[in-house]
Amino acid sequence: MARYHTDCIERPLRICFETMGAFIGSHPWWFLIAPLILSTGLGSGFYFLNDRMSNNIEEQFTPVDGRAKMERKYIQDTFPGNDSMFSSLRMNTDGNYATLIATSDRNILTVESLQDILDLDIKIRRMVVQFDNQTFKYVDVCAEVMGSCTSNDLLDIIEYNVNNIDIVNLTFPWYQTDRRRIPLHLSLGSVKVNKDVVESAKAIQLHYYLREDNKTKTDLWLESFIQLVANQSSSSSSIQVSYSTSMSMQWEFEKSAASVIHLFSITYAIAIAFSILSCWRLDNVRTKVWVACCGVLSTGLAVLSGFGALLLLGQPFVMTVASCPFMILGIGLDDMFIMISCWQRTRVLDSVPDRLSDTYRDATISISITTLTDALALFLGYSSPFGSVQSFCLYAGISVCFCYLYSITFLGACMALNGQREANNKHWFTCVRIPEDLPATHSKSFSMCCVGGSYDGITEKEEREAMSQIFERFYGPFLTHKLIKACVFVIYVGYLAVSIYGCFMLKEGLDRSNLALDDSYISNYYNTQRQHFSEYSCTVMVAVKQLFPYWSVDEQEHLFSCISKFENLSYVNSTYGWFLSFQQYANATNLSIHSKETFQTYLPHFLKLNPMFRQDINWTADNQIQASRFFIQTLNKTTMKDMMSGLRETAEECPVELLVYHPAFIYFDQYSVIMSNTIQTILMVVIVMLVVSLILIPSPLCSVWVAFAICSVIVGVTGFMSLWGVHLDSISMINLVMCIGFSVDFSAHISYSFVSSPKSDVNEKAMDALARLGYPIVQGALSTVLGVVVLSVSGSYIFRSFFKIVFLVITFGLLHGLVFIPVFLTIFGACWKWC
Repeated sequence: MARYHTDCIERPLRICFETMGAFIGSHPWWFLIAPLILSTGLGSGFYFLNDRMSNNIEEQFTPVDGRAKMERKYIQDTFPGNDSMFSSLRMNTDGNYATLIATSDRNILTVESLQDILDLDIKIRRMVVQFDNQTFKYVDVCAEVMGSCTSNDLLDIIEYNVNNIDIVNLTFPWYQTDRRRIPLHLSLGSVKVNKDVVESAKAIQLHYYLREDNKTKTDLWLESFIQLVANQSSSSSSIQVSYSTSMSMQWEFEKSAASVIHLFSITYAIAIAFSILSCWRLDNVRTKVWVACCGVLSTGLAVLSGFGALLLLGQPFVMTVASCPFMILGIGLDDMFIMISCWQRTRVLDSVPDRLSDTYRDATISISITTLTDALALFLGYSSPFGSVQSFCLYAGISVCFCYLYSITFLGACMALNGQREANNKHWFTCVRIPEDLPATHSKSFSMCCVGGSYDGITEKEEREAMSQIFERFYGPFLTHKLIKACVFVIYVGYLAVSIYGCFMLKEGLDRSNLALDDSYISNYYNTQRQHFSEYSCTVMVAVKQLFPYWSVDEQEHLFSCISKFENLSYVNSTYGWFLSFQQYANATNLSIHSKETFQTYLPHFLKLNPMFRQDINWTADNQIQASRFFIQTLNKTTMKDMMSGLRETAEECPVELLVYHPAFIYFDQYSVIMSNTIQTILMVVIVMLVVSLILIPSPLCSVWVAFAICSVIVGVTGFMSLWGVHLDSISMINLVMCIGFSVDFSAHISYSFVSSPKSDVNEKAMDALARLGYPIVQGALSTVLGVVVLSVSGSYIFRSFFKIVFLVITFGLLHGLVFIPVFLTIFGACWKWC
């Protein structure tokens, strides 16, 4: 059966690119200067870089339309805070605070350790901070309860006298005073108890809550707190201190971008060195040193133009975008190596326009396929609900487009000018005409620096590199041997099995501590917190969203059944609420509150005795309770995802209309969308990739294999990144979206070359494709890995994850492009004949 080719679009495009190549070859200076002018103009957008910076962690790393954000809006509207009655339990945001954890290898509840903690507490409260030529202390910015600063429960219990620790019987996890019930599990960590009485503890946590009416002033106090505690933490021999503030994560996150700035210069230096070495020829005329340098410059211009254009348009610049230049460098150099390879297969004796025309005919369709797939993958990734992913995909997608534009204009013009030098047989450095053969009057050493311009007299083409000859003479025949094909198939099955196993081991969610640098002080704080305060999790507020007759015994049964369902969850410890306390108060004072009249009569007196509960009740104009809330204490017995979803499901199953909320749910919401959104984005992109391949690769079978390679590489990268310790979060999602574009590059190049080969036998087609593009693909892969390898030593989880995933993508993409796909194309030779 005759072969079926879908080249109705590919063939006209090839003709158009041929014409473009000839035109650029005839007028190279136009296409050299125009991109420089354009990139200079667009680069002016970097003037607005500081204004466009948008590194707010909540905005960029949580779902834009997350459910918890709507729940927070309801809580804020229904239960507005009271500045004079601050309660950390009732905060609807992360709040404004400083905190420290004092630890000891032994019991910290000793006079010596407590005295050190008390001394540190005094220094913090008396710390003087400068602001607008004035000074202020903690008392001037602290959150207040009935006119006094909030205090630390444990220090209140011992009445700021360390000797009282020996006479106070501390009960855990709750300590009951005459006036209130204190959650001691928030203050004491690694506690050893005997019948609920504390025998020893290894950690004490103190909090210093601030008002939120003057952010500039409170930020100064927080910065002073960090400096003070950092200096004091090493002065005590009995305790070790770790510390953090409500702004620490944000401040430390903003340092991450600065930590890799110096790596850009190293990366581009490595890229230039590799490009020059890989394009270097012993022939002083045919060497492509200047083309290699211009290829690196072209990627720099692409980043300058892409970033500058978006900055001029006012697009937010998120720190994750800082990894884009490393990616663009790899893509640009990959295109450059393909174009150089195609140039070397043109006839040396042809004119420069004709040589560039032939180069564009062979190279630009392949480059267009990879660029289109890269760009589409990134633009489809813009549909992500995470701001950081959206920003990365937009900046990277536009930069990829500029990279392609400059590759076929600026780089093409550089190749044309370099071709003119070669046509005149001029030296690559001095541009002086040199002899093609060694003159008889000169020594052989003269040929090393002053002779060049030789070519194959039979084919009239440049002499091929040793690596290309290795692919043609050795690797191609080796790979297409029947026994090797069988081994390759077995290796692929093993690769797929390990990848699928890794996918099932994949963990979800971004640990906020990973946003800071490894050597950050908050890393120590989070580690200490996990070590000593890991038993108890967050205290979740539960809002009753309807008018409810709290006095009715029958209706109470519905509410209490809901509470029982919550408490039956393995990760719920206890419940705390105003109506429970009111009922205990009524029982203790022999009051009947089971009628509307008595309930409304006694409740105001109860709230007067317990004014904090006023913040938990929302009244209507006619004195009806239209909404209220209570609290449930959770335990660290399950994942955050399961805890949040379990509480929400329990609330939805209740006969009473309930809403559960905690400020941390804003970040936990990523768990509910990250997996589904990643799968949805990948499926969309794979379908688009298949359509693009069907349009531009003149063989349906090869297009299917390109789509297969994308899916296979994604499965491999996902599985192996899990085994390498990378979780599925908004950071890795960025890289997986990028992975889709990268994964198609090598397979598309080989598949297109396979289809375009004039050979008739499938084995010969595979060998021809490997001979033509094997070395450029290896060059492109190495250049990409070298472009990101410096990130492996970065102190930031974000950039290390970027390196790990790019390394896996390139490794598996190379494995598919040079091993799996060529073998599979030959195995399915019968299908190829049908196609």
